[in-house]
Amino acid sequence: MSSDARARAYYPALNALGLIIMIFGLLMSFPLIVSAALGDGATLAYDQGLFVTFVAGLLLWAATRSKRRDLRVHDGFLLVAATWVVLPIFGALPLLAYIPDLGFTDAYFEAVSGLTATGATVLTGLEHLPISINLWRTFMHWVGGMGVIVLVVAILPLLGIGGRQLYKAEVPTPMKDSSLTPRIAETAKGLWLTYVLLTVACGFCLWWVGLAPWDAVIHAFSVAGLGGFSNRDASLGHFDSVGVELVTIGFALLAGLNYATHYLALVRRSSAPYRRDPEIPFYFGVLALSTVMLTVYLLAQGIFTDVGEALRYVAFHVVSISTSLGLATHDYTLWPMFAQIWILFLGSFVACSGSTGGGIKMMRAMILYKQVFREIVRSLHPNAVRPVRMGRNPVPENILHAVLGFSFMYMVSIVSLTLVLSAAGLELVTAFSAVVACLNNTGPGLGLVGPASNYQGLGDFHKWVLCFAMILGRLEIFTFLVVLTPTFWRR
Repeated sequence: MSSDARARAYYPALNALGLIIMIFGLLMSFPLIVSAALGDGATLAYDQGLFVTFVAGLLLWAATRSKRRDLRVHDGFLLVAATWVVLPIFGALPLLAYIPDLGFTDAYFEAVSGLTATGATVLTGLEHLPISINLWRTFMHWVGGMGVIVLVVAILPLLGIGGRQLYKAEVPTPMKDSSLTPRIAETAKGLWLTYVLLTVACGFCLWWVGLAPWDAVIHAFSVAGLGGFSNRDASLGHFDSVGVELVTIGFALLAGLNYATHYLALVRRSSAPYRRDPEIPFYFGVLALSTVMLTVYLLAQGIFTDVGEALRYVAFHVVSISTSLGLATHDYTLWPMFAQIWILFLGSFVACSGSTGGGIKMMRAMILYKQVFREIVRSLHPNAVRPVRMGRNPVPENILHAVLGFSFMYMVSIVSLTLVLSAAGLELVTAFSAVVACLNNTGPGLGLVGPASNYQGLGDFHKWVLCFAMILGRLEIFTFLVVLTPTFWRR
């Protein structure tokens, strides 16, 4: 195949990417309207950002529309990967236009962190930024949390572009062939309806317990998307409110559950989907056990002397880091290293599949545990037939192999990226925790990137490596790595 023909083979994906960029540009209308209504001085930044984004998408769409067709497997992988690499460029435009000293690396890092719902920030003086700028930062969380692709997949069929391959490449769950409704667009719409309802409820409750209206809206986007951006340098600790922390814990727990379970419970008006979800007992069990054990440990170490105070801070950060929310109320890097590492690793697996959280997901962790237990039994009883089950259903062998492969690449990614950052001059604790926090889309790490600081002090090379880690984690590794292999580009 000639190079020209090979290029034309990617036109369908590029055509759909043009549509996504245009839609993303239109999303800037929201902070633009807010900025204009409040007169906060950032209107021009959104005017410029919206214009450049929409025109760029329109030109890409127009240049490739002659080869438009239904998306295939290759197209789905390419489009998803390209979307998460390209959209942050446009998401960074309002930040670049309004913040004069912000370089492109920092702006792109901030936008990647926003869209991947990571919450690792390079900005300070957040209280002094216009409301619309902080709103845009957390609105990117909200759009990226459920996945801008899942949003668009509900629209693409109306434009003559199928979305099933796109949905399968994007949805964060090891069992991607299942859907809630026969039509993939209806599935995406159902998930987004649930997402919107949860966000509205969260914002209302935060306002009810004392946050100002815009503070409530900004943090509702952050909590629902499990992103972690705040409009305060001290994060939620700025408000020092038990009520705000309890509401945040409650909605972070809900956002960390599978949205398919929420949707089914909503549609059926029944709690049965929650009772049948095999991840939920492990999800709440790990969180409860971690909260109790860390509270007892910190009391025994003399870090806290009051049980209520210890429980308040431990419960919040266990839930916040485990679900990959990443908001903070206390500098937990002052705790013993054992407690810091425990909390950091919780973000690797606790969030449920189909949630807006990061990490390998609870379902994969459960499958790994059951697979290990099965191998132990096989060692004792070689002829025993013991299938791995999730609930009452046996897990297909191809799913087991996929989970094992994913888990291996997850560990390889952490080790490799940590070595790269260490070779680039970053001390080990900061390098390791930054990689884990970004790959899990958690946000705060340890050392120089702990909750009391941010990623501003890292070098440009470090930030680009962590941008790669955030996108890699958001797309659950394989979706992104597939397009980097030579095999993918052989048509």
